[in-house]
Amino acid sequence: MTLTQQIVELLDTHRNGMDRKQIARTLNLKSNRRTELKDALVSLLADGKIEKTERRKFRSTGSLPPVLVVEFYNRDEDGDLLARPKGKNENTPVIRLVAGNAGPNSVGVGDQALVRLSTSPDGYLAKVIRKLDASEQSAMLGLITKSRTPQSSTQWRIESISRKSRTSYGLRRADSELVIEGDLVRFQPTTDRKNGETQAKLIECIGNINNPKAASLLALAEQGIEDGFSAEEELQADTASAPILDKAREDLRQLPLITIDPHDARDFDDAVHAHPDTDPANKDGWVVWVAIADVAHFVPSGSPLDRGARKRGNSIYLPDRVVPMLPERLSADLCSLRPHEDRACMAVRMVFDAMGHRRGHRFVRGLMRSHARVTYEQAQAAIDGQPDEITAPILETLLRPLWAAYGVLQIGRARRAPLEIETDERQIRIGDSGEVLSITSKQRLDAHKLIEECMIQANVSAAETLEQKQQPLIYRVHDVPEQSRIYALADFLNTVSMKWAKAQRPTPERYNQLLRKVSGTDLEQMINQVVLRSQMRAIYDTRNIGHFGLSLERYGHFTSPIRRYADLTIHRALIRACGLGDDGATDTEQAELKSIAEQITASERAAMAAERDATSRYIAAHLAEKIGAVFHARISGVTRFGLFLTLDETGADGLVPVRSLGNEYFHHDEQAHALIGRNTGGRYRLGLAVEVRLVEATPVTGGLLFEMLTSPEAGAKPKHSGGRGRAGPRHKGPRHKDQRRSKRRKS
Repeated sequence: MTLTQQIVELLDTHRNGMDRKQIARTLNLKSNRRTELKDALVSLLADGKIEKTERRKFRSTGSLPPVLVVEFYNRDEDGDLLARPKGKNENTPVIRLVAGNAGPNSVGVGDQALVRLSTSPDGYLAKVIRKLDASEQSAMLGLITKSRTPQSSTQWRIESISRKSRTSYGLRRADSELVIEGDLVRFQPTTDRKNGETQAKLIECIGNINNPKAASLLALAEQGIEDGFSAEEELQADTASAPILDKAREDLRQLPLITIDPHDARDFDDAVHAHPDTDPANKDGWVVWVAIADVAHFVPSGSPLDRGARKRGNSIYLPDRVVPMLPERLSADLCSLRPHEDRACMAVRMVFDAMGHRRGHRFVRGLMRSHARVTYEQAQAAIDGQPDEITAPILETLLRPLWAAYGVLQIGRARRAPLEIETDERQIRIGDSGEVLSITSKQRLDAHKLIEECMIQANVSAAETLEQKQQPLIYRVHDVPEQSRIYALADFLNTVSMKWAKAQRPTPERYNQLLRKVSGTDLEQMINQVVLRSQMRAIYDTRNIGHFGLSLERYGHFTSPIRRYADLTIHRALIRACGLGDDGATDTEQAELKSIAEQITASERAAMAAERDATSRYIAAHLAEKIGAVFHARISGVTRFGLFLTLDETGADGLVPVRSLGNEYFHHDEQAHALIGRNTGGRYRLGLAVEVRLVEATPVTGGLLFEMLTSPEAGAKPKHSGGRGRAGPRHKGPRHKDQRRSKRRKS
């Protein structure tokens, strides 16, 4: 029996997969057969007989579950429909729907269906259980629970996990054998009812609530985000090799570049270096180098890795995991600028004068070697006089020159006057069992600002170069606030005795003046929030409208191609425009830039939503044992149905329903961002510091409900009470129909 046959048979009996060491140990392969094992695994991946999981384990593709959701993607030469498991694109076993096996369902190319599989000599035969309609493909998420009713024995029910809908459903009897208690599922309500309860049909299981990391599974599923890579992507990544020096690549290994990153970073995609400019015409000027991992070398346009990265759009950073845009072989190895290892890079050399003006720049494709890996905290401590064994040797030669160069960049930044909104970012640390170990505020150090400004200047340089070369590109744009938002801001400021001229053109500096005016006052957090909400969202676009928040005329993302697809398109465009190789942007890619921009903008928003939802669920689980506890918080949002809060200690968000504020009716004043008592004028306003008691925490949805303990601020009674944001009884007269009839007869 060959080694490949042994591996396939072994993995057929280990459905959860095995890593390379486990395979070698089980098959009793000595170290001298390591290369043979690797070659066998690569061959099996290429043939589609095995696949690699997100945990870098290998498992057999020769056995699929008997019931699963498939998508029909083509027909064979006999006219039979070909299918593949939903979400898989390449190298999956052959699944064929033989004519007559569709039952009462009519399916075609592009359709999805729940099918039952049976084995065949060349793969599987599928029998359609149910064709999935369009609504099922955006089905609801729910939790399987048991319910005992007088009418029947134990049956399965589905509890919706949406914050907007807490409805429960009965699971159809036909699906009852496919689930167990605690399963997290996609489901679709039906028109059928049983024992007065709406029935639902199962679409698919996505995990179990007892999984320690269920919060992230739910967040990803809710946004339709798939984790993992196709076998073709893994194969392309595993067989990749680092480039060598050639005519398109400069040797930058003697340039003492260093990386400065978070302490828990696994991928290092940017490195920096600064030294004084020796040009006599640029007295006190500085040269700043920014080198970025050359991802374009490993991810050619149109390749499996490219198609997968484009679909994902970006990496996603959840409290307990990273969902990477590229396989780990690239993101944490070949494309990671690890210290003392040769790495391919795209670099820009920028020259600044003493006043922070960029006098010129040029892009090169190089081979570099990072001279040190430093964290933000290490770099800052060294500059502040506390170097350690890593930073002490490079303090005078590398770190101090970087800070000196940052000094002139700060002058340029101050002249540019970008928007300076203060936000409190929280970092959550999750244990192996899914418990919250700590929630801390992220410190914003000068080391962070230094790297940020270097990256901004590199991004601007990229956009300028491509414009000068008349090369199409995807910009990162941020529009001027809409007039309606400016008017709303002005109306709100008027309620706190502050002025904002509506007719005057909005600029970042105008907003900064306002923020400086309230800095250190009770209004600071509230005004920062209102200013933030008045801004438009930054997006990707092929039309350049500038970046309002950064106060820049042109801006493109260049500095993070490991985790953002937009940056990868910029790299390819630069390679083509500057003649840095034959693997630059293709004509096809250039023609699709607009659709790519729209797609990655949508992917970015889905990623942000998943990050927010996962965080909310973990914090809700953390607080579930503290029902009845009292917390300090600030009102972060005001609506007609209640008050949104942000807790001071954890940054958790929750709601105080308006109905729980007592017997007084509350009017929602949109301009003042406040709920105002109709009878007393007492008000709960945006930014108000309050004390609240936790009354409910729902980890499965991330929802937190609070009771208000702080009395409202004194204020004038509202002039009118339109827009019912109210607490207390809805009806003051008699409610029973006989009582109402009696009253009408008397009148």
